[in-house]
Amino acid sequence: MLIVPRSVVLAAREQITKKCGIPGEAIMIGASHSHSSGPVGMIQPGELDFASDLVKKLAYEESSCADPGYLQTVIKAIVEGVGWADKNKVPAQLGFGVGTEDKVAFNRRVKMKNGEAWSHPGPGNPDNVDYAGPIDPDVGVVAAWDMSDNLLGVMVNFSCHATTNPGGISANWIYDLEQTIQGALHTRVPVVFLQGACGDVTQVDNFSKFQRPGPEEWSRLVGGRVGAETVKVIFSMPKTTEARLDARQKVWKIKRRIPSPERVKESTDLVQQPKPKGDTTAWMFAKEIVMLNALVQKEPECEVEVQALQVGPLVCVSNPAEYFVANGLRIKKETGFPMTFPVELANGCSGYVPRRKPLAPTAAAMKPASPITATWKSPQARRWPPQASSSPGR
Repeated sequence: MLIVPRSVVLAAREQITKKCGIPGEAIMIGASHSHSSGPVGMIQPGELDFASDLVKKLAYEESSCADPGYLQTVIKAIVEGVGWADKNKVPAQLGFGVGTEDKVAFNRRVKMKNGEAWSHPGPGNPDNVDYAGPIDPDVGVVAAWDMSDNLLGVMVNFSCHATTNPGGISANWIYDLEQTIQGALHTRVPVVFLQGACGDVTQVDNFSKFQRPGPEEWSRLVGGRVGAETVKVIFSMPKTTEARLDARQKVWKIKRRIPSPERVKESTDLVQQPKPKGDTTAWMFAKEIVMLNALVQKEPECEVEVQALQVGPLVCVSNPAEYFVANGLRIKKETGFPMTFPVELANGCSGYVPRRKPLAPTAAAMKPASPITATWKSPQARRWPPQASSSPGR
């Protein structure tokens, strides 16, 4: 899934608890963040029914919308998957390990000669200086075997956007991750993927001098290399039958970002004009600001949840956002556990969460006189927005 809407999480948890007796606070539901997945977002069914005709048109005709029937299919699949696992559970041995894959993921923010940090300024851009942030090369792996050493399943944690888009609705490169693991181990056991903190990390290298692979080849490249590293880790991990289990959860409300009246007016004026041909960046940002402004009037706060699930030496720490990778690295450093899997876009969706420095408008270029009508320097170059994501609730 691209995202997992909060409504899907709550509905699935309720049904799982009734069916299996597992408490909701012990259930983590994360999105793989496949950009080629089915229609789960971004606008939810009826989300802006209360708004003006202009806002409803922008939301339901000019935006990506979730399909109500598909959301129900997703809920059903989640519940059935957990139900099947619960029904077929057996005494098991567990293995834990971490490998390294540093050739397929790259920070998409780039330091430029003028002091700015741009997102995807384009390979070969003469103003590129260096990557503006790190990556997380860890391939976190958990594997389970029955007491006769038959593999039961594998869980993988890695930080990289799933934007290879191999065609149609698909799991993106996570499919090739699964195929690589299953093929190498001669098995059809389930492979569960947990997306790490990848808000600013993709498979696109803005410093590459080579032509980009085609979508399917790119998917095989990323999924294959992460999958191959997973297999190496599985072959070398010790097994144990002892693992402490624990679950912690915190749910609270946070205030949405409120756009200034001046920006709302400028945005409203712009979206009332025909959508421009060619580069629609300014118009799209304006659309999001107008929708956000409407949503803020009705729902000024957004519910968010963080969760920690412990399995032996491992703790999975969730967030409902697209965390910059530096946030995930900080979490790994500070948990005190031997292994930590940051899991982004889990139990909801609440937008991007950068570090403070990338968000702060310190550079002169980050303070354009008119952020809505600012022009971009090339069709491939896109300035990192002077504010965080302005999508309603995201």
